[in-house]
Amino acid sequence: MTNVTAKNEALLDALLNAAVDAIIVSDETGNIIRSNPAASKMFGYEPDEILGLNVRSLMPDKMAAKHGDFLQRYLETRETSIIGVGRDLEGQKKDGSIFPVHLSIGSAEVGRQVFFVGVLHDLTERKNAETALNRSQRLEAIGQLTGGVAHDFNNLLTVVIGNLELLEPTLRTKEQSELLNDALESAEHGADLIHRLLAFARRSPLAPVPVDISVFVDRVGKILARTIGARYDLNIVPSPNIWHVHADPAQLQTAILNLAFNAQDAMPDGGKLVIETSNIVIDDAFMAKEIEIEMGRYVRLSVTDTGHGMSQAELGQAFEPFFTTKPARKGTGLGLSMVYGFVKQSGGHVALYSEPGQGTTVNLYLPASDGDAVKVDDLTKVSVAGNGQTILAVEDNPAIQQISLLRLEALNYNVIGAADAAEALEFLADRSDIDLMFTDLVMPGDMTGYDLAKTVHEKRPRIKILLTSGYAEDLLNGGTLSKSGFRLLRKPYRQADIAAEIHALLSEDQS
Repeated sequence: MTNVTAKNEALLDALLNAAVDAIIVSDETGNIIRSNPAASKMFGYEPDEILGLNVRSLMPDKMAAKHGDFLQRYLETRETSIIGVGRDLEGQKKDGSIFPVHLSIGSAEVGRQVFFVGVLHDLTERKNAETALNRSQRLEAIGQLTGGVAHDFNNLLTVVIGNLELLEPTLRTKEQSELLNDALESAEHGADLIHRLLAFARRSPLAPVPVDISVFVDRVGKILARTIGARYDLNIVPSPNIWHVHADPAQLQTAILNLAFNAQDAMPDGGKLVIETSNIVIDDAFMAKEIEIEMGRYVRLSVTDTGHGMSQAELGQAFEPFFTTKPARKGTGLGLSMVYGFVKQSGGHVALYSEPGQGTTVNLYLPASDGDAVKVDDLTKVSVAGNGQTILAVEDNPAIQQISLLRLEALNYNVIGAADAAEALEFLADRSDIDLMFTDLVMPGDMTGYDLAKTVHEKRPRIKILLTSGYAEDLLNGGTLSKSGFRLLRKPYRQADIAAEIHALLSEDQS
């Protein structure tokens, strides 16, 4: 009999030691008489510390206060509502921290004594994954809505800005010019808001090239040094031999400025602001999973402040558009959401760390590039008029088509207007003098602007093609537009923008 008991004891020890979930055995008063190593690890106790504790020590106060009543009711009535039924509860570690657990309980009677066996599974990882999934789905839904609204709103702004620019030369008085400039400035502000929303939604057209991030950090540092004042201790910590990153230069500079100004706003009474760059290789699958990023080489840009910080609830909403911790009329809540969208669309990741009263650190992980960095000066546009070349402008919106024709004629181009792809193809079949086609991406009928561009490029490769849209090219074309080589002009655009794009295309054969 002794051998049987010893064998059973050894098997029980092996079972307890092998279990990855916590197993706790208590008597009828709730005192723990046995546990496995997983239980000690889960609750933060040494193996000999947990023995003798009452199970109430492993529960939050509110739950612990009710535990005695549950036990007493079971002992008196043998009701099985808590036996053999798993439920999600909260546990409390030795250090007082609360975490989610799944608990299932069994009971056994030995003689006149009742014993309880609890099996607990830590739900922290699952809950975190659910929270991340819900947040991702929420942000994606907001992004889809944003993209649709931005498309229509950009069309309206294109008409407004275009008409204002065409009206400008006709004005006669200073007062009229001032009114027009105010209206134009407001329209451009609206366009900027839409651009920020599109960036958040990852629907904004990007022009990524290999760039030296240290150039932009240095530029932002000089701007801040002139503007933030003596109350702030600014530290720029560049990493030696920093890799180039593959990113849109304009968006990159805007992102760094947004983070720096956010940090400044978080320190109204002054503080320390640190901007740091470093090379990092993500070659560990667990680390990649933890920060939601693919394995590979990245440049990490960190912006740290010693400001008021954010709570966990605020961190959960920090990337959503129009959410802000700033006072009323002190911010739109679009800066951080724009940064998030830009980095995600660039194949990177944003990690946000903050504690109330302890400040905030924002880490941007941007994919490294092996290419030679493009000089910032090479990215500057030039604005020039045409020499009578013929342009086919394809636009289904009558108001936008009218303004497009007027704009192109003002730039000294001969212009033909088409309302859709079918009409555009008819003009192309009849005329051999068309030098460039300027077409919207979104059009009625079976052919989109992208389909039309492909068809024209295959049949008449001499014709240059410029696309325009206030919407997302990747959303419309599954990411193929960026690989096609066609140039895209984002709505709403200024006269100088369209002049520079058309000039660049028509000058290709002359270079």
